[in-house]
Amino acid sequence: MLLLHRAVVSALRQACRFRPPPSRLCIQACSTNESFQPQRPSLNFSGDNSSTRGWRIMGALLGFGTALAYHDHRCRASQESPPLYTKEEVYSHRSPETGIWVTLGCEVFDVTEFVELHPGGPSKLMLAAGGPLEPFWALYAIHNQLHVYELLTQYKIGELKPEDSAPPTLETSDPYAHDPMRHPALKVNSQRPFNAEPPPELLTENYITPNPIFFTRNHLPVPNLDPDTYRLHIVGPPGGQSLSLSLCDLYKFPKHEVTVTLQCAGNRRSEMTQVKEVRGLEWRTGAISTARWAGARLCDVLAQAGHQLSENEAHVCFEGLDSDPTGTAYGASIPLARAMDPEAEVLLAYEMNGQPLPRDHGFPVRVVVPGVVGARHVKWLGRVSVEPEESYSHWQRRDYKGFSPSVDWDTVDFDSAPSIQELPIQSAITEPRDGETIESGEVIVKGYAWSGGGRAVIRVDVSLDGGLTWHAADLDGEKQLPRKAWAWRLWQLQASVPAGQKELNIVCKAVDDSYNVQPDTVAPIWNLRGVLSNAWHRIHVHVTS
Repeated sequence: MLLLHRAVVSALRQACRFRPPPSRLCIQACSTNESFQPQRPSLNFSGDNSSTRGWRIMGALLGFGTALAYHDHRCRASQESPPLYTKEEVYSHRSPETGIWVTLGCEVFDVTEFVELHPGGPSKLMLAAGGPLEPFWALYAIHNQLHVYELLTQYKIGELKPEDSAPPTLETSDPYAHDPMRHPALKVNSQRPFNAEPPPELLTENYITPNPIFFTRNHLPVPNLDPDTYRLHIVGPPGGQSLSLSLCDLYKFPKHEVTVTLQCAGNRRSEMTQVKEVRGLEWRTGAISTARWAGARLCDVLAQAGHQLSENEAHVCFEGLDSDPTGTAYGASIPLARAMDPEAEVLLAYEMNGQPLPRDHGFPVRVVVPGVVGARHVKWLGRVSVEPEESYSHWQRRDYKGFSPSVDWDTVDFDSAPSIQELPIQSAITEPRDGETIESGEVIVKGYAWSGGGRAVIRVDVSLDGGLTWHAADLDGEKQLPRKAWAWRLWQLQASVPAGQKELNIVCKAVDDSYNVQPDTVAPIWNLRGVLSNAWHRIHVHVTS
């Protein structure tokens, strides 16, 4: 108790050397996000035991004294003239060879020596290398503690130049000038339009993908829509009544929630490129994510407009409010039978993971079609109609179709192939990374598996020797209902590394409840657009003794 008393007195004496500022701590003066504040210890406690209460008081005082002393340290440091760096200089330090720098607010830190000590593993910290910590700390609230800031302070080397502390501006003439800010962890495949995927080690960190790192597939600039003036036009049947729905009108329909995995048709296209060149974005394994969506059932809205199932073939056509310079909007369609089936759970969604849709993901309203390729989940929805034929949109008629490996761009006939709707069985490895070096003993392999059409994943097989022998992985995630398995299964395998093995060729393959299984190689399923890439996923890792 005496030692604690001395520590508290010392800390308080040091803290009393400064005058408290009128409002907020110095760390907030250059912070870009007020949520990143050290947690202050509370002086409130309960309990009748005086000895216990005494220890609690002393502990609270010690924590309070530490906070004050830390405040004093930050304030005195702010009065000095630290070295100034540009964002470009920080960005150039992204590897052990150059040094690993990060920023928090306007401060610059050299964390090279700390990377291997990071409790979450080096790979997580390396995601922020050369850039800000705030977007990553937002994902992991455990960082929002005083001792974390104290630890980080030890690595401070300077501050950002004032001009680099201000948010960047964009030219107003640029059609992409008003696109939203994106999370720096996303691996960008194209900037304009913006298309990006989360890194594998973050992709399967959670069953529900956090909104900021949900993969983004845009075909055109992101519209900036006013929710107060937004209207969704539902074209009625002949003799029926068309609807013009505001957001408030949509809220009046029964709210339905469903967990759904979205996957781009081009997910894992980069593996097809290794066989032969294809046209399309070089998606790796991250063009897939899962969210909890909420909104009105499409069948309820269509019924309100007077639509009903038809004996003849019919399609529900969707048109977005994103458009190119000619005014051409993104469009797609699904069969009317699916749209009108309550069990298909097709949504006009206005919430994503309990929040209004982010702009990149369709604010204020998008279509969510469980079990169907992402290309049909039209964002920024503006118009819905029922037609005798599928949408005439380029993305329905002249894209997102599969062809024989023998078909090239000179011989392709898009009218000869159906549009992709349900996707085939899929799985991929997210940890370890391809080319990574692992320790001998045991290896933990993680990944995801999903199948279209509501087909449940019943097994994931993993091989450590290129497919000679196999292990059944453990499956995680929500219970999957028959024919309504809309979301992925995350899986994990913990296995022994064979003694003396210097490298592993790790492979995974999934099986769904119709006993569909992934093909073993890419070449037989290669196609000129690089879609439907679902061969066994393979990685190669090195083993250290």
